[in-house]
Amino acid sequence: MAFNGLDLTGRVAVVIGGTTGIGRALVEGLCQAGADVVASARRDAEVEATAKVIEAAGRRTLRLSCDVSSKPSIQKLHDDVVGKFGKVDILINCAGRTKRTPTLEVTDEEFAGIMDTNLMGTLRSCQVFGRSMIDRGYGRIINIASLSSFVALYEVAAYAASKAAVASLTKSLAIEWAKHGVNVNAIAPGVFRTALNQKLLDESPRGQEFKTRTPMGRFGQVNELAGAAVFLASESASFVSGEIIVVDGGFLASGVNQ
Repeated sequence: MAFNGLDLTGRVAVVIGGTTGIGRALVEGLCQAGADVVASARRDAEVEATAKVIEAAGRRTLRLSCDVSSKPSIQKLHDDVVGKFGKVDILINCAGRTKRTPTLEVTDEEFAGIMDTNLMGTLRSCQVFGRSMIDRGYGRIINIASLSSFVALYEVAAYAASKAAVASLTKSLAIEWAKHGVNVNAIAPGVFRTALNQKLLDESPRGQEFKTRTPMGRFGQVNELAGAAVFLASESASFVSGEIIVVDGGFLASGVNQ
């Protein structure tokens, strides 16, 4: 019998923050690998639009919004998906936010808000979905880290702190839950052009520096992240846990490039 370790047929995935940008690209990648996918976010219109894409790919889905600042909201998402499909095999946490502010000027409210979405939102969803995965003895959780989990990016201290914490949380959950059949990993994207950052990347000195620091000499395309997500969600990664897979065109390896 041939082994196809990247086949996700029969798997059920939930992608929180899965209706735009990187999350949307991961949703499409999971669909192409055969999974049924529920893409959830706060905005109903974006949930609806993404659900139509999933169904057009021949996969099953649900139209469910979710706010990661509310554990009851996450619990309802979990319960509705399990009520329909009977299980959740794969959870990807893509919800996130950032704001550029000089660190001396960052208010307590701004810092706490970014930490609440990026770190606590990830923790809440891992707790809710992880509990039923542990009960089943199977699960794949993929968090979204960042280049700033490893190196500093100028004037985004709150974001960097949150993403360093997400990387650490990923490792902590991996060692706690491995014995229950639940693998917890993360993807750290490099610089990817999206609708939200296109102007910054293409029209600012900061964007030019990002490109210069990337040995491939270009920004990533969001679909280039899908392979890492499919791998970590699949049986090919059955012995992979606690890892942060960096997809960055060589950014973190970069020293002197010429």
